[in-house]
Amino acid sequence: MKASINLYIPLILIAVAISIFSNFGSNYDVIEILTFTKGYSTFNYTYIEESEWWRLISPIFMHFSIAHLAFNCLWIYVLGEKIEMIDGKITFILIIVISSILSNFFQYYSQGPHIFGGLSGVVYGLLGFCMIIEMESKFDRYGLPPALYLFMVIWLILGFMGILDLFGFGNIANFAHLGGLVSGILFAMIYKIFMKKLY
Repeated sequence: MKASINLYIPLILIAVAISIFSNFGSNYDVIEILTFTKGYSTFNYTYIEESEWWRLISPIFMHFSIAHLAFNCLWIYVLGEKIEMIDGKITFILIIVISSILSNFFQYYSQGPHIFGGLSGVVYGLLGFCMIIEMESKFDRYGLPPALYLFMVIWLILGFMGILDLFGFGNIANFAHLGGLVSGILFAMIYKIFMKKLY
């Protein structure tokens, strides 16, 4: 019997490899191919003229510090394992793809062409999904403490208020976090409707 492949593991390994190879974003020649827009060009130039559609997702693999990478990979490991095991690999992949695209687009649309990246938008997407599904569950579906959801929302608000900057967290892609959370919530709502129709 073939062993099941945990999809969150390669996701983490790719992020780690790119972060190390790019010296945590300081090697621009490495990360340029992964940025949301080509160089500092426009969305239309990157996607319509150049057709570089992988850039919708690729910024999630860039991280700019060890703490940034470790924090995001830890949550991908914790949440990815639970969602893959309970909801399946297809659901997990769909959340990753949708939250990647929406979080990256939110960040680009709000700030214009600039360098940003990280898995945190995806982490917010996974948390948003778990939060909505858990609300209607009759049992402790994911084993996550309710305080975690509250903490992540408070963290998002503190980021928008600029308070995290005062504590040395650096430039935080707040709109990517918001886009990820919105995408996870929306996907969970659609997922619940679809699952009800199946049963």
